[in-house]
Amino acid sequence: MTDTLPHREDFAVIRPIPTRLEDLDVYGHVNNVVYYSLFDTAVNAQLIEAGVLDMTTSPVIGLVVETGCRFLASLSFPETVEAGLRVTTLGSSSVRYEIGLFQVGRVDPAALGHFVHVYVDRETRRPTPIPEATRLVLQALTV
Repeated sequence: MTDTLPHREDFAVIRPIPTRLEDLDVYGHVNNVVYYSLFDTAVNAQLIEAGVLDMTTSPVIGLVVETGCRFLASLSFPETVEAGLRVTTLGSSSVRYEIGLFQVGRVDPAALGHFVHVYVDRETRRPTPIPEATRLVLQALTV
């Protein structure tokens, strides 16, 4: 079985995210937990900039119910990470994002991750259909 990794061009959007000095661990590379923060930043910044998420007032929000990461190369500081974002599964109340973290100019990812959001009512925390405006944004990210 051949394991084919996605490349930069396999993602719908590429977002630059600078690393910070505090992202480094004692070994001098970006700590593994920071990769998850980069995933979260890529997804939520995309939704906020598209105008479909206000983190303090949106009546419907996406909660992370599953996440994972495959580490392939070290990232460091100071370095700008380019986060590739795509949607691979879009259900009635859930979405699966895949995120590739790339060093500037590289086609092969330093890390591959995924995030599953289940959309819920902010107050009741019960699953609810993805709002239509959000669905349109997510469809544009589907590859």
